[in-house]
Amino acid sequence: MHKKIQGNRQGRLSILLLFSILLLLVSACSAGSGGTSSTTTPAPKPTLAATSNPALDICPSYLSTYRNCFTPHALRVAYGVESLTEKGFTGKGMTVIDIVSYGSPTLQQDMDAFDQQFNLPHITIQVIAPLGTVAFNPNDANMTDWAEETELDVQIIHAIAPDAGIIVMTSPVAETEGTIGLPQFLQLEQYAVNHHLGQVFSQSYVASEATLADSASQQFVQSYANFYKQITTQDGFTVVSGSGDNGATDWQNIAATQLAPRPTINFPADVPWVTAVGGTTLLHSASGNGYEERAWSGSGGGMSTFFSEPDYQRSMPQAAQSELAGHRGIPDIAADADPYTGMAFYFNGQWTQTGGTSASTPFWAAIVAIADQMAGHPLGFINPGIYKVAASQHYSQDLRDITAGSNGVAKVSVQGFQAVKGWDAVTGWGSPQASTFIPDLIAALK
Repeated sequence: MHKKIQGNRQGRLSILLLFSILLLLVSACSAGSGGTSSTTTPAPKPTLAATSNPALDICPSYLSTYRNCFTPHALRVAYGVESLTEKGFTGKGMTVIDIVSYGSPTLQQDMDAFDQQFNLPHITIQVIAPLGTVAFNPNDANMTDWAEETELDVQIIHAIAPDAGIIVMTSPVAETEGTIGLPQFLQLEQYAVNHHLGQVFSQSYVASEATLADSASQQFVQSYANFYKQITTQDGFTVVSGSGDNGATDWQNIAATQLAPRPTINFPADVPWVTAVGGTTLLHSASGNGYEERAWSGSGGGMSTFFSEPDYQRSMPQAAQSELAGHRGIPDIAADADPYTGMAFYFNGQWTQTGGTSASTPFWAAIVAIADQMAGHPLGFINPGIYKVAASQHYSQDLRDITAGSNGVAKVSVQGFQAVKGWDAVTGWGSPQASTFIPDLIAALK
């Protein structure tokens, strides 16, 4: 779980704008010009509400006053997914596996309320706990954080790929920093592969490379990487992980109380066999006819100290090569992660907005589920295809290149990286224009 928090509520990926007072202090975000929304022409599926219903683009409760609060429908339109939805490409027949600690006791009832609000198809969430469970304690901050994470992941996946199956796999151990909780997550993933539970792993958890530098941790990281290589290249799984929410650095200690005063990225997004997802700020244009998207300042990104540059990154231009200097660079791609421009999210009786790469990660997991459905088979390791699309003449129509913003962290004097034309260590190749990106990704992987 990526959460922008301090102290012993340790950072994984930030997920929510929980405090109403913060929302009230923020006016509707100012919007600029740029980008174009996708067009939709075919009739919608009977299971989904028609695009002509204006209520689909109005966030509930007090969130409706914020111009850049996105509903599921509005988010699908912004990223070119809605035209695919209306053609029946909704992730049907595919299953996304969400890996979390603890889970949430209100998962299904909150999912039902979310679906009712936005006229989404009903879904029964499968929860599997092969390692056992522990009693949920609402006074335990780690447990409530993970409950929020669980529901955020599920609601975003369902919002983007409304007919995809979703399995939540829970660990009885809290994943924090270092290897704490990671062995259990690996066991869950091995169980999922052995039992053929799905095709896509959505992972909104991170551990800073700075907390995994000892020899025992390095051996564990390598075993994880070997597992990912096997399942992505041989078993047809796609692994999607968030790049983190502390910008160009992250925690340097197990207690997650001190940020490293140097560029630092996160595991498992750093693994070359993983698709690393960064974050953006998504805004309606001033004209109302498109979108402006810039780098979200919290988007994790940079170069790995653990992994060398993978083959699919070697095709990037010299400017990027100079920055990579032979190391794996992340993220690969991005999507909306700004808590002030996120999707409306329902948790434990309250509406708020989603945020962090905990939001952009399940978004991309849903994109992969749709792509798998369109291809007629699991795509597996998609990174070479992403980079091939980005190097093609279709780049500008398939991905929204993010060229503004950065992820520097002033309080620890880490300069960070600037969003630039093409790939950068803040937003990767940018965000998807799914109606064209997905067909071209499928073609690139043939």
